[in-house]
Amino acid sequence: MLALNDHYRGSGFTFKYSLGNITRTHNDDWFKNARKGTRAESAMKNSLARGDSKVLNIYSVGLTGGLLGYATFPWDYATNQKLDGVVFLHSTIAGGSMANYNQGKTLTHEVGHWLGLYHVFQGRSCTGYGDYVADTPPQKTPTSGCPPSKSSCPNNGGDSIHNFMDYSYDRCLLGFTYGQKERARKMASFYRGI
Repeated sequence: MLALNDHYRGSGFTFKYSLGNITRTHNDDWFKNARKGTRAESAMKNSLARGDSKVLNIYSVGLTGGLLGYATFPWDYATNQKLDGVVFLHSTIAGGSMANYNQGKTLTHEVGHWLGLYHVFQGRSCTGYGDYVADTPPQKTPTSGCPPSKSSCPNNGGDSIHNFMDYSYDRCLLGFTYGQKERARKMASFYRGI
């Protein structure tokens, strides 16, 4: 939670928890199989979900196949209350064992989706609305690794390789733009009442 709040500093969001509201459930099926849209995800979330649209439910599981996490968007809450929340690979927590993704920034990225943010490469195009944020340049491809620079669209001034909503290694991800913070506040206010 410390890393998450550090990453969201200046955004208008603060995440709090109470030890009494934390549950630790050992279920091998959920841990191994809770991918988006699966029976295991549905069973896990239906059993463990707490609160309303303002409550961030976080599930730490053993995702495989390179998937680090996934989240619901705020506009999905009206039709899928029990499925609302963020699922992330347990080894990506701050200090975790996942090489290049162990500073807690996977959770930060997925919480960005939960608040209404898209990837900076949304639409994978150099034209169109992209991520619906004016101060992130068009970006055609996700970033891999930690390159010194990258430009997937002509004249874009460079891709957002340091943005929490890209796929760079954790050590390269530094923050959100002003526009992303503004969009997250608007989406969370409208859909979540936060």
